[in-house]
Amino acid sequence: MAPQRAQCRMNASREARLATYAALLRKWNPSINLIAPGTVPDLERRHLQDSAQLASLVVDPWDGLWLDIGSGGGLPGLVVAIHHPDSELLLVDSDRRKVAFLQTAIRDLGLTRCRATAGRIEDLAPASARHLSARALAPLPRLMPYLDRHLAADGTAWLMKGQNWQAELDQSEAEAQFDIRIHRSITDPAAAILQCDRKTT
Repeated sequence: MAPQRAQCRMNASREARLATYAALLRKWNPSINLIAPGTVPDLERRHLQDSAQLASLVVDPWDGLWLDIGSGGGLPGLVVAIHHPDSELLLVDSDRRKVAFLQTAIRDLGLTRCRATAGRIEDLAPASARHLSARALAPLPRLMPYLDRHLAADGTAWLMKGQNWQAELDQSEAEAQFDIRIHRSITDPAAAILQCDRKTT
């Protein structure tokens, strides 16, 4: 198959999966509150396009595990999995109802290398993750122990933060442990994605 045709088919499959995922979020949200009800009319931009920024920042497939913590409704983890279906992803959330949704979505979307599990992040065995993501989970100082526990020595964390990201960064010790690159959000000018690469000694 010609590369251009293969790329078109891949893009069509991705768009179909994103549409299916959006429909699942809308169907389940009234009973589980996966996303804020007020954001449902703007779901594609506020949530799918926002989460897809990570997939565009990590373009090529990677070796090892991508760990998404506090996955909730699968943002950004399921969106990353849709963009990178051949890579291994683990989604973790403490709410078993949300994990039931994630497992249903993973099955319906045919994401064979993605899985979801229920549990507290601090109780999860160290994951040695190549990538770790979190979206609107906790302030940066509270996230630092999770990064210490679950990132591989050469791992990268992708932390999706709101308008207070600079204050959180100033209040944490992240810059002592990580080389941090700031990516301004394309969906919210006040928000940012913090790319945290472990410093090598």
